[in-house]
Amino acid sequence: MLDFNTLAEFSRANCISICTFLVPANLVATLLTITFAVLRCPPQQVWPASGAACMFALMMVLHVYTWFMIGVVMVPTYVLLSLAITCLIGNLGAILFHTRHFPTPSFGK
Repeated sequence: MLDFNTLAEFSRANCISICTFLVPANLVATLLTITFAVLRCPPQQVWPASGAACMFALMMVLHVYTWFMIGVVMVPTYVLLSLAITCLIGNLGAILFHTRHFPTPSFGK
């Protein structure tokens, strides 16, 4: 069975490693989603890229919340939380931009 306290302790104990992976992963995955949306790639490419980017951003939010749970309120926690929220909003914006400006053609009509 999964123990949340053990996962939170693991997250805090390996903070440098987790952040070293998640910060570039968030930025690259979000940039990839935005690039796919602007280049008018098919939704089969935009949606998985956005899903991966949102997964990285949600992992970052959960990681930051483990620090908030024990009362660590510092500038880096807010910076990482802001980065994750910005990436989530950027992915949502890219999907909305793609679906609004480049609708998928309907071949049946």
